[in-house]
Amino acid sequence: MTAIYRPLMLLSALILALSVVTGASAAGPRPTSYILPGSQVFPEGVAYQQGTDYFYVSSNADGTIFRGNLKQAETQVFLPGGTDGRTTATGMKVDKEGRLYVSGASSGLVFVYDTRTGNLLFKASDGQTATFVNDVALTKAGDAYFTDSVSPFIYRVSSNGHNSFTFEKWLDLTGSPVVYQPGFNLNGIDATPDGKYLITVQSNTGKLFRINLHTRQVTEIDLGGATVTNGDGILLKGHTLYVMRNANALLVKIKLSGDYSSGKIISSTTDPSFAYPTTIAEAKGRLLVVNSQFNKRGPNLTPQLPFTVSSIKKP
Repeated sequence: MTAIYRPLMLLSALILALSVVTGASAAGPRPTSYILPGSQVFPEGVAYQQGTDYFYVSSNADGTIFRGNLKQAETQVFLPGGTDGRTTATGMKVDKEGRLYVSGASSGLVFVYDTRTGNLLFKASDGQTATFVNDVALTKAGDAYFTDSVSPFIYRVSSNGHNSFTFEKWLDLTGSPVVYQPGFNLNGIDATPDGKYLITVQSNTGKLFRINLHTRQVTEIDLGGATVTNGDGILLKGHTLYVMRNANALLVKIKLSGDYSSGKIISSTTDPSFAYPTTIAEAKGRLLVVNSQFNKRGPNLTPQLPFTVSSIKKP
């Protein structure tokens, strides 16, 4: 290589490197707010799909499921409301196989969808008249557990491989430390990473409970007299539990003991973007927060448009 060409090649390489850096900068940071199309969405649940940029948001109003990209502010309709009998939807989770589990709220139904195709894989119901299937947790074993906020049951959907599923009323809470009262009872639910327990919150009492997955024994988690009333969605990261108190617009951080039998509230934080926030999901180091605006739902009430999902730093 002659001396005259070497500087030209170095200059070309430098220009290429600068263009890559400039392109990355032009992309900018992730949005801090995601927009849900529609004037009557009243979103409730959110689920992040691990290993991707995708997240899903449910409409409590008509069962629409939206899909968003972490890099884009606008979300799109993924599953139209009303299809498959999905007239309302709340809590959701996506498993490692890319299957979306959806709680059917007052319809009493549970759904499983393929996130690649949008096809319905499974639908079931216990057939009860008084029911509100609210939230879902996925365990290490691959099972999905659903809370019912008005009837004292926990349901389980088990995957038998090849997209075959079974549905059962897994636990009757009658006679347990969870005493159902008027209003919304068990709500948010998550599973411990060791595969031993479920953690759930009772909205109307503000109590937390630990449920042994093997013995089905229910234990109230000792918070030293503290409560998290209006506790809605929860997120468990190791032994740190986040609880969203919807009407209070507060995200509570709790440090749980090694066996999850007790805990201490570390902080309660809010954000200017919160609008009756219902639930949370972690997505690449940040928290997605659903702004339901349930307090602006009803006759003579007007929600502030557009409906949004906030992206905030973890407290």
